[in-house]
Amino acid sequence: MANKSVLLTEAGLKKLQDKLDHLKSVRRIEVADRLKAAIALGDLSENSEYDDAKNEQAFLEGEIAELEESIRHAKIIEVNGDADVVAMGSKIVLKDLEFNETESYQLVGSTEADPDEGKISNESPVGSAIIGKSVGDVVEVHVGENVINYEIVEITH
Repeated sequence: MANKSVLLTEAGLKKLQDKLDHLKSVRRIEVADRLKAAIALGDLSENSEYDDAKNEQAFLEGEIAELEESIRHAKIIEVNGDADVVAMGSKIVLKDLEFNETESYQLVGSTEADPDEGKISNESPVGSAIIGKSVGDVVEVHVGENVINYEIVEITH
């Protein structure tokens, strides 16, 4: 991540902090208990339970380090300026012109992106196409070999 800013909403930062707290206070203890139980089984050279627990511990510590790095470099998305222009943190309603269907999204940083929750990254094809655009603008989004045309129907902050 090399000192790259991590763009987050306040809710996104809180979610990362809560996950980090859970990993440190609950998961670390669970993994340590699992390690103790595996060690109690005896001969570590042929103990697959011990190997699995050590691997889980390494994965957990890597995840903790990654979250700490993201939090350390977090930059809260502040929505300033024109409410009529798509910016970081904006909530947008897009109309797919081919199928005449609307979709709602919030534009967030890549760390917080979760399409299932309607949060798309500013680095995604849709996010990069709509940033800086206004209500009524039609944007062309290239997804693989497909091109989707969206009209920006609504912007809120």
